[in-house]
Parts: sequence; structure tokens; C-alpha cells
Amino acid sequence: MLDQGAPPQSSSHPAPPSPGLGARLMRRKPVERLVAEGGQGEGGTLRRSLGLWQLTMISIGATLGTGIFVVLGEAVPKAGPAVTLSFVIAGLTALFSALSYAELAGTIPVSGSSYSYAYATMGELIAWICGWCLVLEYGVSVAAVAVGWGQYLNELLDGTIGVTIPAALSAPPGDGGIFNLPALIVVLLAMAFLLGGARESARANTIMVSVKIAALLLFCVIGIQGFRSGNYANFMPLGMAGVSAAGATLFFSYIGFDAASTAGEEAKNAQRDLPRAIMLSLVIVTALYVVVAAVAVGAKPWKRFNDSEAALAQITKDVTGQTFWGTLLAACAVIAIASVVLTVLYGQTRILFAMSRDGLVPKVFSRVHPRTGTPRANTVIVSVFCGVLAAAIPLGQLADATSIGTLFAFALVNIAVVVLRRTRPQMPRTFRVPLSPVLPALGFAFCVWMMGSLSAVTWVVFGVWMAVGLVFYFGYGHRRSRLAAAEPAAPAVTVEK
Repeated sequence: MLDQGAPPQSSSHPAPPSPGLGARLMRRKPVERLVAEGGQGEGGTLRRSLGLWQLTMISIGATLGTGIFVVLGEAVPKAGPAVTLSFVIAGLTALFSALSYAELAGTIPVSGSSYSYAYATMGELIAWICGWCLVLEYGVSVAAVAVGWGQYLNELLDGTIGVTIPAALSAPPGDGGIFNLPALIVVLLAMAFLLGGARESARANTIMVSVKIAALLLFCVIGIQGFRSGNYANFMPLGMAGVSAAGATLFFSYIGFDAASTAGEEAKNAQRDLPRAIMLSLVIVTALYVVVAAVAVGAKPWKRFNDSEAALAQITKDVTGQTFWGTLLAACAVIAIASVVLTVLYGQTRILFAMSRDGLVPKVFSRVHPRTGTPRANTVIVSVFCGVLAAAIPLGQLADATSIGTLFAFALVNIAVVVLRRTRPQMPRTFRVPLSPVLPALGFAFCVWMMGSLSAVTWVVFGVWMAVGLVFYFGYGHRRSRLAAAEPAAPAVTVEK
């Protein structure tokens, strides 16, 4: 029997207080939840159809070609013959980060790449910042590579039919043109492949990667015939500052190795194959970059590199005295650079897919088409944005903006791998970074050093980009986060009368 004289009792237990702003910004997504949600989107799921070979080709496809076919003409005037050393430094920086990527990809095999790794280890705000950097890294690099594609297309047209696209329609404003139509076209062609499905896109990419490797080997065979040791007489004319500046620009060429990590939810055996694909692709790409750069500088004095995005085709013409080989190389480059656009665009769409599934960007980016198993609307939106960007902005500005976003994201990955080792030491790992935390610390230090080598203008652009991202996060993502929706609200305490 109830005691009628007892004081009134609360009808419910007092709820714990709502988390403060700091706690909400640092909320982490459990690894188990990240993995459990793998492949799930709005209205469908991604299809697991990619094996080790396809993942490696995606990684090589996104990497090989960008620095050699496109940015070499930009980097040589900064470093001189020591551009080969710049490639080595950029490759070492990528290697340290690749080790961290490989461990995290085998532990958290999902599509979000470093965004998802940061979400599991450092909290939502850091994850958002990392994801926003990846949008800069992937989206802008698609545009940058597309600009170079147009230059090689003109080389091909000139060597075959003697006609080139007018500068007004083949160069962006600031580079003597009005609108870079070829750059827009190659992005839209990549979009068409991606809309067909991941397996179909991977097959097309494998063919294109084979062509680009053959083209670079052909260049080495021809270029070595014009090799002059005197071109290396003044090896480091601009000092170590020039080497590091060129390395920071060329680091843009290595972003592709992490493209494999964006395919985590479409891999057949992600935990086993992702680490292998990342490391294998980086070794192959770095070796080819250094060899081709060494031959190119040996065949052409560094002062004669004139910022042309079609430098290899011009060297081939100069060495042979014939247009045929240069035209053939240009044809291979047109195919090769298209594969970079295809695979990097793929990575961008999958990162936005993961961010959308977490509620940080609109749901349209995680909507999966039931027939093709691809995020169709996401692909169209990203492709149109990147295509317009490629058509309107010069290459040099795009390359440096991509580098700083890449380096920032990689620095966070090196931190994330150490944090996860400390917080979840018992988690199964199919790959472990050797000498941790020493190598992750070196990876972080190299990234920060190379970021410091970039120009003040690039830092201003990066600062503005991050400010825009934070405004979007606090205005949209912070309130719509699925982790925020899962937090219990503190109900009002009612008292029984």
C-alpha cells in the first residue's frame, strides 16, 4: 500500500545532462558501426566486385600519369635537374603516409578513406575537416589533370590532322583562353563510365593503365637516346628550397594510392586486399616517376622546360626529329590521363557517399541506384562541378591547392593510426605499420614540412576553403549528424501531483 503522506515522487528518473559543445564536436563513430554500415546507402547498397588486381589498378590509375604527363613542366623550373630528388622526397612522404593508410584500410575497410579513419579516432569535427580536405584533394585534382589532358589532346590533333582546338576553347582564363572545353569533355566521359558501375569502370581503367605504362616505357627508350650528362652539371641550381618547393607541387602526383581505400565497400576482401593494393601501387608508381623524370631532364636542359603540360611529347619530338613518336606518345597520354580522371573522380564520389551516410552532407550523395549499384546523383553532381572547375581555373593554381589538401589529410592519417593503436590495441589488423609510432611521426613531420614549402597564395586559398567548410559544418552537418540523432535527448522531468 502506498504511503499517502509520502512526498511526491518523480514519474521518471532524471536524465543525464545533454553533452556540451566540446563533447559533441569530439564524438567518435565506433569502428564496429562504421564496418557494419559498409555499402549501405539510400535506397540500395554498393556491390562488392573488386579484387586485389582491380584495386591495385585503381590506385595506379589514380596516381600514375599526373606528375609525369602533366606537372613535370611546372616542377622542373622550380628544382632544375634535382626534380628527380623532388620525386624521391615526395615519394618518401607518400610512403610514410601509405603505411598508415594500409594499416587503417585493413582495420576499417570502408569507403570514407581518411575521413572515416578520423571519425573513428579523433572525433566528428576533425573528421569533417579531413573530409573537407579530401573534397579539395580529389575534386580539384580531377580538374587539374583534366587541364593537362586538353594539352595532350591538342598535341594529338596537331600530329594527326594538323588542326588544334583554338586557345580560346582549350585554355582557362588567365592562360590565354576563355573556356577549357577539352577539360570539361574528359570529366563528362569519366562520368559516363562511372554511371555504368564499379566493375565496368575498373575494367576500362585496367586497359588505360596498361596503355600508360607502355607509353612511359616507350618514352624512356626514346628519351635515353638524347640523354646528355651535361644537363645534370648544375644539379641543384635553386638549392634545397627549390627541391622542396617542387616536391610539394609533385606530391599532388601521389594522391592516387589512397584511391584504393575509397573502394573499401566495393572490395571482395577489403581487409586483406586494400593494404596490399596501396603498397604495391606506390612502389610501382614511384619507380616509374623517378626513372622517367631522370630521362626527361637528361634529354632536355632544365631551363628549356617552359611550363608546358605536354612536356614528354615535346621531348620525344626533339630527340627523334620526327612528329610520329611524339604524336604516338600524345595519344597514349590522352588515354592515360583519362584514367586518372576516372579513378580520382570515383574516389571523390565514394568519400562524399560516406559523409552523406553520416548525415554531414545532403542525402542525395548517398542515394544508390538499384540497377547499377552506384551513387548516380552523386556522380553527376561531382562530375559537373569538377568539369566546370577544370574549364575555368589554370593548372598551376589547381595543383598547389590539391597538394595542400592532400598533405593535411595525410598528416591526420598518421595521427589516426597512433590513436587507434592506443585506444583499440586488441583490434585485428591485417597490416601493421613497422616501428610505430616512429614512422607515423616521420610521415606527419614530412607532411607539415612540405606544406610549409607551398606559397602564401596557396595557404590563403586553403584558409578560405577551410573557413567555408566550417561554416557549412556548423550550419548543416553538426545539426544533422546521425551520431547527434542517436544521442538521447534529456527529457523534461515531470512530477506526479
